Amino acid sequence: MKNKNRRALISAVLFLTLFLIICAIFLVIRISRKGNNLEIPFMWKNETMAFSSADQTAMETDDSLASSLCFGGDNISNENVELIGNERGALFSLDERKVLFSKDMHQQIYPASITKLMTAILALKSDKMEETVTINWRDLELESGSQVVGFRIGDQVSMKNLMRGLLIHSGNDAAQAIARTVGGTQEKFVTMMNEELLKIGCTNSHFTNPTGLHDENHYTTVYDIYLMLNEAMKYDEFVNIIQVSVYDLQYKDAEGNEKHVTLDSTDKYLTGEVEPPKDVTVLGGKTGTTSAAGNCLSVISRNAYGQFFISVIVRAASKEDLYKDMNLLLMQINS
Repeated sequence: MKNKNRRALISAVLFLTLFLIICAIFLVIRISRKGNNLEIPFMWKNETMAFSSADQTAMETDDSLASSLCFGGDNISNENVELIGNERGALFSLDERKVLFSKDMHQQIYPASITKLMTAILALKSDKMEETVTINWRDLELESGSQVVGFRIGDQVSMKNLMRGLLIHSGNDAAQAIARTVGGTQEKFVTMMNEELLKIGCTNSHFTNPTGLHDENHYTTVYDIYLMLNEAMKYDEFVNIIQVSVYDLQYKDAEGNEKHVTLDSTDKYLTGEVEPPKDVTVLGGKTGTTSAAGNCLSVISRNAYGQFFISVIVRAASKEDLYKDMNLLLMQINS
């Protein structure tokens, strides 16, 4: 009887020991995975398929990742990257929270329409996203040749479609209508922009308008562009919109007639005009071009291992140079 009890006790001890060992191994794996940022921060879904091409889907962001910042010096070398001419840029690993490359990333530059990242952030933070906006003459006060959606006075446009006009087609008329709606006046909105810049850490930036049209007192840095895009990623609606290559925007004119306009993305990765490097997926971002700013681009990308990156190129002399050097940065994310 004693032997039977002893064997039962030994069996129970062995079972408990084995159970504790398995639990310990599982705990170590969990801690290790979190420490190395292996958990995928984006989930893919198909809700926006009606608005985009057949191979596009939408992503949701993990707020804890999007709020974790990369820090680095003005110039961080990479033996495989050399930006040409007056270009500046940087590559940020969101999973590692690390700057992988930078060239003059804390030096002030003109942002052109990358400014619209901040316009979008303030719209998404506001309580105006369910409103319908009546376009007025102030929204259309733009310099000749400005990029526009094509709205006219009296048009009735939802804020959500203004956001698509802003981010997909970089419409300056959409930007000004959003600014007036959110801020009350463009002047008040600009004050809100500069307050928000400071809140998210963009201490080397100052904006004078919601569009990015040139002004000597309207400036930012490569690093501050990263901070703006990183902040915008916290909003699912932003992330969904920036992945769309073409969109049929519907609205009503002053007489109540149904109107529509086809918006093509200004991002050549999304339109298929430029191919990213092998095993790199460009998810979207924001473009910008003026004669003073040059050609600018900031994008979110994913490598073959499911890790996410932000990359920025500004002051490129041409679109060809812009995408050539952006691809040079993107080639580094699988190495």
